[in-house]
Parts: sequence; C-alpha cells; structure tokens
Amino acid sequence: MLELRQDLYDAMVAHARRDHPDEACGVIAGPAGSDRPERIIPMLNAARSPTFFEFDSKDLFNLYREVDERDEDIVVIYHSHTATEAYPSRTDIQFGSLNPDAHWVLVSTRDPQVAELRSFRIVDAAVTEEPVVVVDGLE
Repeated sequence: MLELRQDLYDAMVAHARRDHPDEACGVIAGPAGSDRPERIIPMLNAARSPTFFEFDSKDLFNLYREVDERDEDIVVIYHSHTATEAYPSRTDIQFGSLNPDAHWVLVSTRDPQVAELRSFRIVDAAVTEEPVVVVDGLE
C-alpha cells in the first residue's frame, strides 16, 4: 500500500497535466528506511516525448547526491502516460525492475477531466498493483 499526502497526489497530477502532451516524470523522496513519501521532486523529461520518459543523466546524478546528503530514499518514481491507461508499459517494467523498492506511480492524462493515478510494485518483471490511500496531511 502507498500512503500519499493529498498535496503530493495533487502535485503529481498537476505536473502530469502541465507537461502534457509529453510524459512528465519525477520522484518523491522520504526519510531513509521509512517508505514514507514526503518531498516531491519534479524532473525534466529529457526525451521530451509523449510516449517515453527518461531522466537527464546530470539531473539524476544531482538528485541521488541530494537525496544522499539529506539522508533520504527515493520512495516513489512517477511518470505519466498521455494516451493510455495508468499501467506500466514493457519499458516501464524493464526500468521498474532496476529499483524494486520504489513505488511506481503512473498518472494518465488521456482524459483531462479525470485524475487516473495508480501505484505498482515491479520486482523481477512482475507487476503488482497496490492500493493508494490519500491522507489529508502529516500524521
């Protein structure tokens, strides 16, 4: 299960809609070892593509350095799908297997009136959907 504050949920959806028709991407970091998402870090889709995303290598290096310096883990890796449902593609599954501890969140922007956000665990190419519980604030 992924427990997500409302402001983080809203920020991911807003980022996905803002970058549409290209895929949006980013991460949410949290205290090391906690599995608690706390700080959203929107990233630039270096591919600038409506069907694919990739983190810029320099941005990714800086992200890992910053997360390490703040004693955080990357808890959520998110991106959008612009024309399809919020479900991992074959490419997503390949990337997901590289970071099996993260929650892989997908936001579909195919319908601008509906916020379709789903979370998955991807381990050894096996995709398992998990519930997303949205909470008002810090508990």
